[in-house]
Amino acid sequence: MRRLIQAARLTVVPGALLLLAACGSPDTTPATEVAAPAADAGEVNLYTTREPGLIQPLLEAFTAQTGTKVNTVFVRDGLLERVRAEGERSPADVLMTVDTGNLLDLVDGGQTQAIESQVLSAAIPAHLRGGDGQWFALSLRDRVLYADKDLSLDGFTYEQLADPQWKGRVCIRSGQHPYNTSLIAAMIAHDGVERTEAWLRGVKANLARKAAGGDRDVARDILAGICDIGIANAYYVGRMKNEAEGSEQRQWGDAIQVIRPTFAVAGGGTHVNISGTAVARHAPNRDNAVKLLEYLVSDEAQSLYAKANYEYPVKAGVELDPVVASFGEMTVDALPLTEVAKHRRQASELVDRVGFDN
Repeated sequence: MRRLIQAARLTVVPGALLLLAACGSPDTTPATEVAAPAADAGEVNLYTTREPGLIQPLLEAFTAQTGTKVNTVFVRDGLLERVRAEGERSPADVLMTVDTGNLLDLVDGGQTQAIESQVLSAAIPAHLRGGDGQWFALSLRDRVLYADKDLSLDGFTYEQLADPQWKGRVCIRSGQHPYNTSLIAAMIAHDGVERTEAWLRGVKANLARKAAGGDRDVARDILAGICDIGIANAYYVGRMKNEAEGSEQRQWGDAIQVIRPTFAVAGGGTHVNISGTAVARHAPNRDNAVKLLEYLVSDEAQSLYAKANYEYPVKAGVELDPVVASFGEMTVDALPLTEVAKHRRQASELVDRVGFDN
C-alpha cells in the first residue's frame, strides 16, 4: 500500500490524526477536528480503490513529465463513505475506482465536481464519460467468451449462452458479482426485464457447475473438461497467457480462445465495464487533478496502462499488449454506461429470483 506522505502539507493540526486516516487506519476523527488542507502547486492527492502497484508506473511517468508529485491513498472499501466523512477538509483531489456503478455512486453521492476539458472530451467517447463532466472512463474491461481452443466458433452473442445446445457446457462466476450484474443490467437495458429473466433462466439451465469462483476458474474448468465455454473478463487472459511457461495459470490461458460476444440487437456491441476517475468535490489541487486526468488519457499513459493491466484502452489507436491485440478489434456496445447502471438493482433482484447462484 502506498502511503500518503508529507502529510504536513495536507493538514494544519492535528496532523497525526489525518496521517493515520490517509494510511488506511480506522477513521475515528470527526472531520471538524481537522483543518482544511491547503493547495500545493507541486502535488496532487489520489484516492484509489485500485492496488497502487497497478498504476504506479503511470503516476511516476506523470511526475517525471510534469514535476507534479502524486500522493496515493489506497482505499480498499468504502471510498464514498471516506470522502463524505472528510467533507470540505478532504485532501482528495482525484478519485479512481473500478466498476461503473462504484464511480456513479460517487457522483450520485455528491462527492465529485464537473470539469471541462477538450483533451478528455477528444480522447474518451461520449458514452464512456459523464455528459456533465463529472466522471471519465480510463480503461475498459470487456466481458468476453472463454471457449475451448478446439471449438470452431466464428462469433457469438450473449443471447446464445441460453441456447439449449450449450446445456451442461457453460461455466461462470456468481451472478451477484458486479461483473455479471453489470452484464445482466445491460441485457435489461436492451431487452427489458421479462426477456432478460427468460434468458437468465436459460443460462442457468446450461450451467455445467454452480455459478461460483472467479473468472480464471472458468479457464481452469475448461482445461479440466468440466465445461466448454464461459463468460469472463478479457484482461485475465492477458495475465494468464503472460505467466511463465508451464505454470498452472499459463496452462489455463493456453487452453482457451477468446471471442468478443455482442448483443443481438441493432448496433449491439461487446459489453464493457470500466476503471474510471473523477475530480473530488473539494479538491484542494483542482488544476493538478485535471492535469493528471488529461495525462491518463494520453497515448503514453494509455499504452502503459494497457500493457501493465491487459485492459483495453479507452482511447482509440493506442498500442495494445500482444495477447490482447490477438483478440481482434473490439466494437464497444454503444449503450451509455449510465443507462446500464440504472438497472443494477433490477439485475441483482433477477439473479435471486431465478436462483442463479443456487
